[in-house]
Amino acid sequence: MKLYRTANGPIVEQNGHFYKSRESWDSLVNNDDVLEKLAAEISGAIPVDGSAISELLPVIGDQQELWACGVTYYRSMVGRQEESKASGGADFYAKVYEADRPECFFKSTPHRVSGHQGMVRIRRDSSWDVPEPELTLVVTATSKIIGYTIGNDMSSRSIEGENPLYLPQAKTYDGCAALGPCICLTEQALSKETMIRLHIKRNAALVFEGEIAISQMKRNPEELVSFIYRESSFPHGCLIMTGTGIVPGSDFTLRGGDEISISIDGIGTLTNTVE
Repeated sequence: MKLYRTANGPIVEQNGHFYKSRESWDSLVNNDDVLEKLAAEISGAIPVDGSAISELLPVIGDQQELWACGVTYYRSMVGRQEESKASGGADFYAKVYEADRPECFFKSTPHRVSGHQGMVRIRRDSSWDVPEPELTLVVTATSKIIGYTIGNDMSSRSIEGENPLYLPQAKTYDGCAALGPCICLTEQALSKETMIRLHIKRNAALVFEGEIAISQMKRNPEELVSFIYRESSFPHGCLIMTGTGIVPGSDFTLRGGDEISISIDGIGTLTNTVE
């Protein structure tokens, strides 16, 4: 089952049919029994036209927070070491990759997040910027994972590389993230063979592509949730980006007008344009 957030309210997709939900978005994404609730609501309901999902909004509740986890893939550790080598911070990333405690950080409030086909931004005071394609967890107030979506964790590698203490500035700013196009609601863990793919186009030409299986993630989703929820409460639930294993090299940086497409098996494709 998939759940879309639209300008006209939540839309449910089940077996290729679309149904309008009477519930509010915020109540659905913080409901431990959302699958059962929506299944009952759409049972016997008349489907709506598929065009109902044309105006998509970011799949984050108005009172939710977006958090993120870093250095969860080996490739991410290597990339971070590369960018921070000159500042002497490279060893930190190797240590956190092997440590019991993961890197977890606050990413964004809802108003800084874009949806599918929305605009994302690169900082004007940054010289090296990349998208980070990430499987993103949808988690309720009780710490239950009710579904998955696609996240684009926009990052300034030049600022983070200058000093690891600049991480908040490298990660959190207007237009720093995108979520969508939908939430894949499921009680089952995703297959380890689930693939994440990134394509970046510039003037309609492909300038970067990469892919990775989530089996390459060193930490499992439940572990990441447990650390973020350990001493913090989320009365309205939250979303958690799980890190990236696709890291463009130092010879690539985003430019205005670039089109970023991130696909995850079973969820769909999130597409954004750099402002």
